[in-house]
Amino acid sequence: MKHSVDRYVVAGNPVEHSQSPFIHAQFAEATGQAMVYDRLLCPLDGFADSVTAFAAGGGRGCNVTVPFKFDAFGLAARHSERAALAQAANVLSFEAAGWVAHNSDGIGLVRDIERNAGIPMRGTRVLLIGAGGAAAGALGPLIEAGPAELVVANRSLDKAQTLLQRHAALAAQHGTALSARPLAGCGTAFDVVVNATATSLQGAAIPVAPEVLRRGGLALDMMYGPAAAGFMGWAEQHGARSRDGLGMLVEQAAEAFFIWRGVRPDTAPVLSALRARLSAK
Repeated sequence: MKHSVDRYVVAGNPVEHSQSPFIHAQFAEATGQAMVYDRLLCPLDGFADSVTAFAAGGGRGCNVTVPFKFDAFGLAARHSERAALAQAANVLSFEAAGWVAHNSDGIGLVRDIERNAGIPMRGTRVLLIGAGGAAAGALGPLIEAGPAELVVANRSLDKAQTLLQRHAALAAQHGTALSARPLAGCGTAFDVVVNATATSLQGAAIPVAPEVLRRGGLALDMMYGPAAAGFMGWAEQHGARSRDGLGMLVEQAAEAFFIWRGVRPDTAPVLSALRARLSAK
């Protein structure tokens, strides 16, 4: 008897650099899941058409990367609590009752910081740089981790404040002081600094002053590989511990895998294999 193999993709533009196919192939092999996972390059004005065609052709779901996380949210008939709070989605499930949007970015980030980097978030002071799709997905789980203070710094203060308004009740529930500030003068000596902007991808200057870093604190760039090198070097130069977004990538992928397959894969061996794979290139 022939068994069908479920198909998934990561959809974005650009997408050729994505390590998601390797990660999900590792997860599938380790858990015995019959699935294939590829890349789907979407025209900047054709995300909806590309993903709809993939679903119509039998696709079961997709991850969504830049710059389509807000578009993905709008395409879904239903939304998870995390996606609804972020109003952005990086995971779509194509179900018979309608597409469902999820967001695994934030929980992936928190798990990487707490489990892989070994830093408990409760009671810390956190700076989140940016208020776009990546930051929107990260904010809710960061608040749920229980920091004492969380500052969102962004070039457009209005955009940051709008994001914070959606999360105000959650912050009050968890006892987190939440505020929006401009990039200049956004605060000093944070325990954890997360760069959720596209500056690393664009090779642009670091968007905040080094005073935001606490000596020995953690500075994490959501990008990985050469794109994250500038931010990581800057952080280390000013006495902070640096980390790229590779662990977050693997952890958010594991959450997406669980959403689709109902199985939670072990992430540690996959993260190790991925770091070895990239260092060999």
